Amino acid sequence: MEPFDLYIVGCGSANPTQKHRPACQVLSTRGKLFMIDCGEGTQMRFARMGLSMKRVGHIFISHTHGDHCMGLPGLICTMGLLGRTSQLHIHAPQELEPFLQTSLQTFCPDLDFQVQFHAVDTRAHQIVHEDRSVEVWSLPLHHRVPCCGYLFKEKPGLPHIIRDMIDMYEIPVSQINNIKAGMDWTLPDGTLIPNSRLTTPPSPTRSFAYCSDTAPSRSLVPLVHGVDLLFHEATFPKDEELRARLTAHSTSTEAAQIAKEAEVKRLCIGHYSSRIKDESLLLHEAQTIFPNTIAADEGMHVKI
Repeated sequence: MEPFDLYIVGCGSANPTQKHRPACQVLSTRGKLFMIDCGEGTQMRFARMGLSMKRVGHIFISHTHGDHCMGLPGLICTMGLLGRTSQLHIHAPQELEPFLQTSLQTFCPDLDFQVQFHAVDTRAHQIVHEDRSVEVWSLPLHHRVPCCGYLFKEKPGLPHIIRDMIDMYEIPVSQINNIKAGMDWTLPDGTLIPNSRLTTPPSPTRSFAYCSDTAPSRSLVPLVHGVDLLFHEATFPKDEELRARLTAHSTSTEAAQIAKEAEVKRLCIGHYSSRIKDESLLLHEAQTIFPNTIAADEGMHVKI
C-alpha cells in the first residue's frame, strides 16, 4: 500500500513558545507532498525533519492570521535558492493574495519558477484541487476572519495482480498494465480467463481532514464523516470555554465531540494555546469523549 502519511511540522498557536511552533502540516502520498498552512520558521523545521521542498507542489492556507501564513516568503525564497524550476501552487482565501504578491516582489522578484495563486471560497465545500491520486475539498470553518479547512480524499488505485495466476497462464509482462486496467486474458485455445481471477481489488482509499482555526461547528460533521484521521484544533481546555468563544476557537472536549458525532476513525488535536504548559490535560479531556485521540507534537509522523 502506498504511503498516506501526515507530518506535524508545527502545532502551536499565534504566540510561539519554546515547546511549540506555528501551524504547518505535510501530507505525503504517492511521491508528492501537500503542505497545509505555513507559519513562521516552517522552512527550518521542514529541513530538520528531512522533508524535501522539491516534492511540495501545492500549499493550502487556511486563513490570513500570521501563524498560518507568515512562513511563505521565506519558504518560497529558499525554494528559489535551491534551484526550483517547477511551478508552485498556493491555495488560499482571496485575502492572502495581496500579501503573497507583495512578498514575492519585495523578497524574491527573480524566481526561476512560477507561483500560481488559487483563490478558495471559504464559504463553500468544493473541490479546490484534483490530480490522479487525490481530491482536495475546502471545509468552511468559523473563525474571526475568512477561514477554511481542507479534506484530502485518496483516489482508488489499480487492482493488484495475482502473481500465481500470471505465472500459471504465462501472461507476458507487457500485458500486466492492461490487466490492471480491467482486461481479461484469452488463452491460445480460446479459453477466456476473466479479470476477476487475475486480480484482487485495490487497497481501500484513505482520507484526512484538517480543521484549524475554528469554533466548534456542527455543519462540519457531515463533511468529515468517517474520515480516517481528523485534525481538529483544541486551543483551550474545557474550563476556558468562554475564552474559546471570544476568540472563535475550540476546546479539547468540543473537538472530541465533533469527532464522535462525525464517527471518524481517529482524532488528532493541536493548535495549543501558549498558556497550556501540559497538553496531557487536553488529551485526557478529549479521550474521555473520543478515546481514539492523539495529541500533535512537532516531528510527529502519523501513518494513515
